[in-house]
Amino acid sequence: MIGAVLAGGRSKRFGGNKLLYRIDGKPLILHTIERLESANEIEEVVIVASPENAEKLKTFGYQVLVDELLVGPIGGIYTALGLGDAFVTAGDMPRIVPEFVDYIIKYFHKSRKAVCVPRWINGHIEPLHAAYSMGFLDIIEEQLALEEYMIKRAIEKANVCYLTIEKVPFEWRESFFNVNRKDDLRKLGIPEPLV
Repeated sequence: MIGAVLAGGRSKRFGGNKLLYRIDGKPLILHTIERLESANEIEEVVIVASPENAEKLKTFGYQVLVDELLVGPIGGIYTALGLGDAFVTAGDMPRIVPEFVDYIIKYFHKSRKAVCVPRWINGHIEPLHAAYSMGFLDIIEEQLALEEYMIKRAIEKANVCYLTIEKVPFEWRESFFNVNRKDDLRKLGIPEPLV
């Protein structure tokens, strides 16, 4: 399965291009990609970028798909699914657990559903740590035509398998950690940069 890393955000809360922010000598996005590549079920990693990020990200040696829709994650997922079924994650998730990725993908294949997404008991889902089939494109197209860009709404219309997060190993939850602000770097054991 393709591993698609979404890299279209504007990093407003971070105050600069967080995906290129260097952690332990390499950009944040490469930490995410390397974790994703370590999953046995991932055959190839591609980056889905905004037009403004695309050229910089091509320098990392991965195929870069340009999201021309620019309507948030739903547009990035739509772009990625043009290549086939995909496990989709965000570029700012450097703690991805490869075993969890494999677990989701295996469950996705077994279920034969359009989407396989982790869900908390309270109903909150993790759509940027989920597996999507090409068949989901039809639902996204319907949503785009309606100018309804919340990925959660598209997922609710699909044939979905939900994985209850509280039932998987506790340590897998760090997979969902993402960097939004510079102070999130402290959670990675990195001092917040001086401004």
